[in-house]
Amino acid sequence: MLVNDSRTSHTHQELAIEAVGLVKLFGKNKAVNGVDLVIPKGTVYGFLGPNGAGKTTTVRMLATLLKPDGGSAKILGHDLVKEADAIRSCVSLTGQFASVDEDLSGMENLVLIARLLGFSRTQAKERARDLLQAFGLEEAANRQVKKYSGGMRRRIDIAASIVVTPDLLFLDEPTTGLDPRSRNQVWEIVRALVSAGTTVLLTTQYLEEADQLADRIAVIDQGKIIAEGTSSELKASVGEGTLHVRLVDPETRAQAAEILAEKLDTAIQYESDPSALSVRVTDNELVAFALGELARVDIKVTDFSLGQPSLDEVFLTLTGRSAEDEDFSREVKA
Repeated sequence: MLVNDSRTSHTHQELAIEAVGLVKLFGKNKAVNGVDLVIPKGTVYGFLGPNGAGKTTTVRMLATLLKPDGGSAKILGHDLVKEADAIRSCVSLTGQFASVDEDLSGMENLVLIARLLGFSRTQAKERARDLLQAFGLEEAANRQVKKYSGGMRRRIDIAASIVVTPDLLFLDEPTTGLDPRSRNQVWEIVRALVSAGTTVLLTTQYLEEADQLADRIAVIDQGKIIAEGTSSELKASVGEGTLHVRLVDPETRAQAAEILAEKLDTAIQYESDPSALSVRVTDNELVAFALGELARVDIKVTDFSLGQPSLDEVFLTLTGRSAEDEDFSREVKA
């Protein structure tokens, strides 16, 4: 397991977030239990955890929507509790659900928000047009948001969050429920924001999303950060590699799993494909021997590969559950 005290590793970088020992209680439930975070400016920081792990509660504290019950934090140099107003002026939050008015058009929503933020009428319309163009929503500018597709709704929601471009943007599961094409569009938006200087704290249950976007990743479980590092560091922390095997006959999978478990001395993971299984490998030299044993008992293999573990496998190893497992309780809401 890779657990890293990152407070000593960014001493020469300007920090967007520096949190020490954050705690949040809901009754007797300790939703966040001593979270430390060090996030340099101009980066994407992935925050991963199963439902109920403390992700959203941590984000709501850092965004000044919840007051911590313990610990301390500085956001862009401002004290989280004493300078909450200053923090609110330079951060933005896009939550899991659309925050725009669905009965208004995309243009009307953005103009309204711009006016509330002090833009003149002319400036508000100009800013709204620029954002609609940048987010590929020009043709839907005058359509009610409730008639937008899921991907369009997420794009207008993020656009609304950056009418005034924030120094720090909290994205709380921004692509939940989106199709792959819409998810890729949101990823491109995030990359463009970061290239322009915005820092992004991204919570997600999609491991590929963190792999694609995040410079560093923290894994949180039961209110505590249990691992932190780059994607490569996290993958390296759980083993040398993973052997993926696909069989000709799905009926032979149980026997193949038994043989591989014995020869490689580790547990087998059944994949969603009934013909496929995977196993974490600690000694690459044993792989050829194990595959040869399958051939000896006439278990036919269509293909196999040996590679670095995926983030999904890292997450499963660290937490004992899938990041998208819906069977675990959700976080207590304030």
